[in-house]
Amino acid sequence: MSKTKNKNRRKKNRLEFFNSRLEKGPSLRFAPFYVCLALVAITWFVFGQTLRHDFVNFDDHVYVYENPQITQGLTADGLIDAFTHTHARNWHPLTTISHMLDCQLYGLQAEWHHFTNVLLHTVAVLLLFLVLNQMTGAFWQSAFVSSLFAIHPLHVESVAWVSERKDVLSAVLFMLTLGAYVRYVRKPSVGRYLTGAFLFALGLMSKPMLVTLPFVLLLLDYWPLGRIRSQTSDVRRQRPGVSGRAFANQPSRKATARRAVVSGLVTEKIPLFALSALSCAATFMAQVYSTEAIEQLPFMWRLNTAAVSYITYIWQMFWPARLGAFYPHPNDQLPFWQVLLAIAFLISVSLLAILWRKERPYIFTGWFWYVGMLVPVIGLVQAGEQERADRYTYLPQIGLYVLITWGITDLMAPIMTRNSSSRTAATGLQPITRGSRGVRTNGPHGRRYKPFCAAIAAAIILALSWRAFVQTSYWKNSEMLWNHTLAITTNNDMAHNSLGNLLLRRGQWDSAISHYETALEIRSRNAAAHYNFGGALIENTLASALARKGRLVEAIGHYEKAMKLRPDYGDPYFNLGSVLFQQGRTDEAIAQWQKALATQPNDPGFHTALGSAFLTKGFHKDAIAEYEHATRIFPRDFVARNNLAWLLATSSDASIRDGKRAIELAEQTVQLSSGKDANYLRTLAAAYSEVGRFSEAIAVTQQAAALATMQGKTEVANRLKKDLVLYQEQVPLRETSKEN
Repeated sequence: MSKTKNKNRRKKNRLEFFNSRLEKGPSLRFAPFYVCLALVAITWFVFGQTLRHDFVNFDDHVYVYENPQITQGLTADGLIDAFTHTHARNWHPLTTISHMLDCQLYGLQAEWHHFTNVLLHTVAVLLLFLVLNQMTGAFWQSAFVSSLFAIHPLHVESVAWVSERKDVLSAVLFMLTLGAYVRYVRKPSVGRYLTGAFLFALGLMSKPMLVTLPFVLLLLDYWPLGRIRSQTSDVRRQRPGVSGRAFANQPSRKATARRAVVSGLVTEKIPLFALSALSCAATFMAQVYSTEAIEQLPFMWRLNTAAVSYITYIWQMFWPARLGAFYPHPNDQLPFWQVLLAIAFLISVSLLAILWRKERPYIFTGWFWYVGMLVPVIGLVQAGEQERADRYTYLPQIGLYVLITWGITDLMAPIMTRNSSSRTAATGLQPITRGSRGVRTNGPHGRRYKPFCAAIAAAIILALSWRAFVQTSYWKNSEMLWNHTLAITTNNDMAHNSLGNLLLRRGQWDSAISHYETALEIRSRNAAAHYNFGGALIENTLASALARKGRLVEAIGHYEKAMKLRPDYGDPYFNLGSVLFQQGRTDEAIAQWQKALATQPNDPGFHTALGSAFLTKGFHKDAIAEYEHATRIFPRDFVARNNLAWLLATSSDASIRDGKRAIELAEQTVQLSSGKDANYLRTLAAAYSEVGRFSEAIAVTQQAAALATMQGKTEVANRLKKDLVLYQEQVPLRETSKEN
């Protein structure tokens, strides 16, 4: 009898299990894993092509391939410098170190630098899904938001551009900070709070734009974490002698309790706001003391552009077409009606978000996430000449994705409820319930809408993925990038100048000059002081192109125009000095280089050039002083270190020669250059000969001669053969100048 009962009970349990499986659909046990796989797949479908892309001449030279501090990889001096100096007019030491690490591991193989960007973006996508799902408990909504973040075309710039490493690196730390904060909210402790604060500090050291993160945490406190509502209820329960109904019927007490809760949550984040303030101060100092700082446009121009940019970003989210690397600033040319409508729209949506905050709290959080996170980069404080930039939407638009996804889910809920409620009695199932954590569809008719919704979501993801794939292809190299930008924008002097720089490097001087002249023509229409630096930069590059063509009189005229536009910009003085020096007009060159040093006293290249000019004039002690200064400013400067070693080893003035110091400097130079420059090896051999180490001098000279011959440097190889004869006769080398 007992066995029969147990058998019937097991059969009943199995039937209940299978019935529940039929009602709930497939098990979601492995669903997170499958969603993560899908997110990785679509991310790499779009951005995997960047592994065949090159660097672009849009800040990549400043951030990576022409920055000797970065190209040397990870060094003790480099790590210290990353924290104590700015990089590309910004203080973001973790981003700088990440570029150093890439060069340490991969050298200047662009595909691996792109690989790091895509990898970091992938990690950020997965973390967003996991954190959002943990906060809201809405699995599929979280998956869809993460998919949009993974492949939206507006995010191409952040991932496909090596210089935007700061975006993807800071995004990973942003998501980790959110995850740490959720853990802290679930179970508060000092350790968990400090973990979140530490991750936030690392995020700020990757990109200062994260200064708004404490504000985002306050929004999350409201929804989906619900801390304001739950803690207000706790306050009510802590009031003895007051019933819940009585408390709810006393608005003053309820408002007082809510204010106390909000005040407590703000106080809780004071250390985070302090970190934000420090980051803002560091960023401000970096911009103010930069030699390339720009003047601010009139405030009303910036305000109008900011308002319109908010709306433009929203439009581009829905219709991501005609996306470019650089959008010229409209100055005061925006139609008044556009500005008025943009401001009216922003105010209206903000008021609606506040009005609907109780019924639809996700609108409040999502909208102000978007508006708040964009404040540092919306253009109220001008940090460049662009109107807007796609990369600025990378993290802020997550708020809009949340708002739209949860909003559509809420709109679908009544439809599903009507279809399923008519069958509730017959099926015994519960109707759909709607709340801040998503929508549950428990009826058979409600489930019919799931495939439809899934199909729409899949179509959106596929369309955006393909559009992002095409947009990513434009970042393959500099030529494709700037030609595409010129095709989709007008009066883009930045694009013309950048394309001119590319053509100048290729030796296509006439084409480069044509683009520079077009850029200057566009620039001449903007008389605002804000554009003086850009104008000086274009005048300087045009002059360099003309100088290479041999049109020296025209080149000198453009250098002088650059100096007038921006007297504190050192490059025109330096370049003009180089032209004069090549013509043998050494005294005039020295005068120009001294002017360059007056504008940028800590530029090692200026000191090195001036030292070479002094050496040519026979002012050896002055030359040594300049070379020493250059090596102190930048210890990894090859040229200054090598020239100083050469002078100390070969000078005809015995009071100047210092063989031991020359050997030290020459050995460091050879080590820094990985022994791949025959001239540096020649200097080392000369230093050995100065102290009588002729066998080593002979060996190094033979090595240098073989290297020069292999590299096709015939003149260097011939000089080395003459040096070898001297060393074999145990005669040290004596010269007062050296060609490099």
